[in-house]
Amino acid sequence: MLRTSDLDFTLPPELIATIPAEPRDSARLLITSRSDPSLLSHQSVRDLPAHLRAGDLLVVNDSRVIPARFEGVRKETGGRVPGLYLGPAVGPPESRCWLVYLRGGHLRSSVRVVLGPGVELELIEKSADEPGAWLVSLHGLNSTDPDLDILTRIGSTPLPPYILAARKSQGLQVPDDYDRNRYQTTYAAERANTAGGAGSVAAPTAGLHFTPALLAQLEAQGVNRASVTLHVGSGTFKPIETEFVQQHPIHSERCSMAPATIEAIRRTRDSGGRVFAVGTTAARVIETYANIEASNQPLPASIDTRIFITPGYQWKWVDGLMTNFHLPQSTLLAMVSSLFEPTGGLECLKTIYAEAIRERYRFFSYGDAMLVLP
Repeated sequence: MLRTSDLDFTLPPELIATIPAEPRDSARLLITSRSDPSLLSHQSVRDLPAHLRAGDLLVVNDSRVIPARFEGVRKETGGRVPGLYLGPAVGPPESRCWLVYLRGGHLRSSVRVVLGPGVELELIEKSADEPGAWLVSLHGLNSTDPDLDILTRIGSTPLPPYILAARKSQGLQVPDDYDRNRYQTTYAAERANTAGGAGSVAAPTAGLHFTPALLAQLEAQGVNRASVTLHVGSGTFKPIETEFVQQHPIHSERCSMAPATIEAIRRTRDSGGRVFAVGTTAARVIETYANIEASNQPLPASIDTRIFITPGYQWKWVDGLMTNFHLPQSTLLAMVSSLFEPTGGLECLKTIYAEAIRERYRFFSYGDAMLVLP
């Protein structure tokens, strides 16, 4: 098994991106290859068409990021209670419930938190399955509105904590309207779809680099595009805390793949084209469905996936990957390293990351990207 400490690396703090590249496709793109990881070419996202060919397929995650972060106020004391919406939940009969992260002193059952005019949360109990989360019930005149409508009124963009911390240390203030636009792919679905749920609480960040013009250029040269949906949960950022990676209790995320996308993948593979996942979330959906098919089970309309891709995994439908640079000791780092077997695995990925650091690439959600060719 792989030790979690082997996934560690040292990143200069100034390489944590606090704002995205403008325009989107001006972000840098490190080109490498699964079959030849010694290939290291420094380009930009707008150069992507030069590395794809007619008949290839890009599979993107079209989940929409929702304004899941909120700032509540404790009703009886006026104390601040920052929180993060995680999704709808099942609670007591005749109650409408959410699962949320909450921060604040002396939180306990029956405490009420005011989110905004007409909306309050009442704490019911701590979650047994999600450390740090609470089961809460909604109260107020507007509590029958759809979750997304409530969050749109009272919430803000759920940027990862490391971006917020880096901005604070730099004294950088960015309007939420800016993040609502830029922490969202240009092809995100307008509303929730068959995967269920209101949307994602973190962006599928590899997709943030695509502009409508770049997508049109790829289409014009015969590169096809298909969509999957995976509503990204907070677990995607959680560090691995077990001694060995494979002992980590992997998070569950709701996902779906339409029959048209399944057919597009089959058609691409049958015709000799290559399937590229845009981001680890898209890769997670593709391989979830590939494993279901390999087990001769019917492919579901949607499913809660707990697929955990680590070194030793045999990739089935994904040939290549476009992805951002990930956090140390993360499940995503383990996933990407598995692409480089048997050419070196994690050691290859560490060499690539060391090159990115030397070349001053920008890391994490608002950072630059890498393209892993077959």
